[in-house]
Amino acid sequence: KQWYQRRVAITAGTNEKEFFELSKKSDRMVCLFYTDTALRCKIVDKHFQTLCQKHYETRFLRLNAEKAPFLTDRLKIRVIPTIVMVKDANICDRIVGFDELGGVENFPTSLLEWRIAQNKVINYSGDLSRPPVEEKRKKYRLRLCVDTTA
Repeated sequence: KQWYQRRVAITAGTNEKEFFELSKKSDRMVCLFYTDTALRCKIVDKHFQTLCQKHYETRFLRLNAEKAPFLTDRLKIRVIPTIVMVKDANICDRIVGFDELGGVENFPTSLLEWRIAQNKVINYSGDLSRPPVEEKRKKYRLRLCVDTTA
């Protein structure tokens, strides 16, 4: 039960020490470096909420970059939000800003999921060779025909 509880919620890290401890305890971890004033961090956080409910195999962590200056400097984090992916206690990749997510704020969660899955930090059942395409709903026009011959 404890394992389940820690995996379905985003862990809020408070400092560098906690980041290192959690990365050692977790086989896979995705960490969002954020600040309270950045709107785009709240957008990523919303996507993290969805992903942590789906991917129990991975720990999702939020770490305030302003409260972790040593780690932020060591990892050369200059753009907020930055998502760091950790596998077997080693940083394997990062997503800086929204450029790799289409450069827009309304990117789908499936795109972030696909991007994180590139390094096998989450279990992904889709095609890793190309990003997911959101299905566009077609608008159908209904045309009524009235039979006047009757």
